[in-house]
Amino acid sequence: MTRLWLVRHGPTHAKAMVGWTDLPADLSDIDAIARLSDHLPDAPVVSSDLSRAISTADAIQAHRPRLPHDVALREIHFGDWEMATFSDDPLMRAYWETPGDIAPPNGESWNAVATRVSTAIDGYLALGLPDLIVVGHFGMILTQVQRALSITPYEAFGHRIDNLSVTEITTAPWSAERINHKP
Repeated sequence: MTRLWLVRHGPTHAKAMVGWTDLPADLSDIDAIARLSDHLPDAPVVSSDLSRAISTADAIQAHRPRLPHDVALREIHFGDWEMATFSDDPLMRAYWETPGDIAPPNGESWNAVATRVSTAIDGYLALGLPDLIVVGHFGMILTQVQRALSITPYEAFGHRIDNLSVTEITTAPWSAERINHKP
């Protein structure tokens, strides 16, 4: 059994759909970062390869060992919708209202994201670590919430995942201990 500590990166302040665009995180709330770091166990830290996740992982790492950044832990690839604001485009509405196989033009579907992230997480679980801190993104975290709770993608989207929050998931059996906890 491994306990996953899924941390969402610091805020970007973007008011658009930020997936693979490499925006920096605002890590100026040093008190929130300190509380988050203090809350986390002594465990290895891995992050997405996007700078907002890397810098957040750097900020909470302290004495913890660091694993290489992982491209498979990236956010949803929004393709042509990258940096767009929500619109009444029927395909965009369907992506959020009936997630699954619908994909943005030149992007990836929810099912593709969930498969990509779950495959990466399974690789880390094979290491047999008791705890692992994973610093990533809204969609990345929700794929594992969906997995832990055995819920639909639409139900997963109903969960809030704030910046600098931690979601604690236990594997074998899968369960979500806390979702969107702000220490």
